[in-house]
Amino acid sequence: MAQEKTAAPAPEAVATGGPPGGRPPLRRRIPAAGIAGVVAGGLLLFLAFPPLGLWFLAPPAMALLVLSVRGVRPRRALWLGFLAGLAFLLPALHWVSPIGMDAWLGLVALESLFYAAWAAGAALTSTLPLWPLWSAALWVAVEWARGTFPFGGFPWARVAFSQGESVFTPYAALGGAPLVSFAVALCGGLIALAALRLAPGSPRSSRNPPLTRALVLPLAGALAVPAAAFAVPRPGDEGGAVTVGVIQGNVPGRGMNPLGDSPAVVLGNHTRMLHEMARAVREGGTPRPDLVVLPENSTDIDPYRSDLAHRAIDEAVKDIGVPVLVGAVVGVGEANRATRSLVWDPVSGPGAYYDKQRLVPFGEYTPLKDLVLALFDRAGLVGRQSVPGTRDGDLRVGPVTIGAINCYEVAFDGVVRGTAATGASPLVVQTNNATYALTNLPAQQLAMSQLRAVEHNRAVITAAITGISAYVTPDGTVAWRTGELVPAANVLTVPIRTSVTVATRVGALPEWAMVLVGTGALAMGRWRRTRPPAHFPGREDRRQVGEA
Repeated sequence: MAQEKTAAPAPEAVATGGPPGGRPPLRRRIPAAGIAGVVAGGLLLFLAFPPLGLWFLAPPAMALLVLSVRGVRPRRALWLGFLAGLAFLLPALHWVSPIGMDAWLGLVALESLFYAAWAAGAALTSTLPLWPLWSAALWVAVEWARGTFPFGGFPWARVAFSQGESVFTPYAALGGAPLVSFAVALCGGLIALAALRLAPGSPRSSRNPPLTRALVLPLAGALAVPAAAFAVPRPGDEGGAVTVGVIQGNVPGRGMNPLGDSPAVVLGNHTRMLHEMARAVREGGTPRPDLVVLPENSTDIDPYRSDLAHRAIDEAVKDIGVPVLVGAVVGVGEANRATRSLVWDPVSGPGAYYDKQRLVPFGEYTPLKDLVLALFDRAGLVGRQSVPGTRDGDLRVGPVTIGAINCYEVAFDGVVRGTAATGASPLVVQTNNATYALTNLPAQQLAMSQLRAVEHNRAVITAAITGISAYVTPDGTVAWRTGELVPAANVLTVPIRTSVTVATRVGALPEWAMVLVGTGALAMGRWRRTRPPAHFPGREDRRQVGEA
């Protein structure tokens, strides 16, 4: 009997180290290049975010991440994704460190698990045709999951929030923040595809196009994705305007005790500046505002229960002579509190209000309260537990209905969209970033306001207790901003827009569509991985049978 011969591998398998048909080889070990790739990708993604704001680094960062997990077994890709999350979030969320190193590292570790899940999914779907599309959809799905779980989610540091003013920003008006993230991730995936085709050893059989033709499609796609953003329909100016006074009163303390020993100092800072603005108006040095906005926590003394606080605010509002939106912490029942945007009228006093809906876990309330308080003494600093509001933030203030959004809420699509959908204009973000002053948080939050302005065709006014207070035009441009840890005030004329964008109308539908697409791709990738391989005898098989 003749000696059995082994069939020669197909040319494509020799060239790629794996099976023909464009499938990447499954790497059984995590190579050093993969580790370097995810670390570099994570760091580049961090650099895209404010305060550095090198937004153009986000697509190549995504390309590095995709390339690093492509062809890796999903279980091993988990570790690469977790490492990518650490490389990105350790610097991006460094603003949490004033609370404590354990809080910072714990949050980063928890959030990095989501990037591990993305990496496993991207590795699994990398065997499918059109894999850049599926990896981008999975990225949106992971950002959705991060913004939902646990404890209501933590949607900070989404890729879209690195694009406050970039070529990708117009997509916000079409599909909101999820579509911006998708566009950046897709652009990165197409760059990765071009890099693969350019790499030495990529297949060039008679069935494959030459190098130049092979590169044209992915490179054209990578350029077309941002270019197409300029075709997104955007409502125009409507001619209306309102004059808004903004006050940033500053605080005496720092870190975990920003209000100092007495909350009355903070209240005094803001009422004093309100009197100063009124004097400047009377002297003709400042235009008369139609309304004035104070930041979140401009009074931590409940004006409903404290005669001192009520009198101080009322006198200052009467002096300026126009309605003032006061950021107050007020008691709710005997044991709870609410973070409130309170309309204070110079004639009738406190009136309509909006209570913050999205509360900061472990900052405004304590999840799993009994267990957490038993384990961590620091959790007791939360004090009285906040209760969430139940309605949108449309409030009539003087001649306009403004859209009140409170600090942390600007990161949540549904809260901002719900308020914008009421027709409120402009949007007003009252915020207290005093604990995180001079970190990267205030700049990151301002970029969110930029994206929201474009997403909903609204001017956005940010009043921050220590900065950054700002005015963002409906096209996402920062027209005025303050420094940090300084008293500041201004009177601004901002446009009133009532037309809504496509993103406001369709709501979360684009995000759900991308989540479903990503889930379907996962199912297909899993099916292809587990199905028995098809076997079609060829000439080598017949030769072996004959020789046997």
